[in-house]
Amino acid sequence: MAKAFKGKLLQQLTNAFELPPDVVLNYPRITITGSVQLLMENHKGLILYEPDKIRIRTEQGEAVITGSHLKIDSLLSSEIRINGHIDGVQFLGSKG
Repeated sequence: MAKAFKGKLLQQLTNAFELPPDVVLNYPRITITGSVQLLMENHKGLILYEPDKIRIRTEQGEAVITGSHLKIDSLLSSEIRINGHIDGVQFLGSKG
């Protein structure tokens, strides 16, 4: 319950002060270049890695990247870069 209250309070403060939610609430920031590259910041780790599907843990749940010939170009503690043909990005289990 305290965690939910803290989350709501942070959300309200973010809105009131017009702060970027990706920074304050640790939301993932995704940059897609065409359909060939994806950069995700603020991830929490890799769940699944296959050539046609990559699942990434986020603070709010998980992100699923689908496509073909997907390759992880770089994997850092808070950033992941994926190359290949990207068909879609879906968020599952969103908490916010």
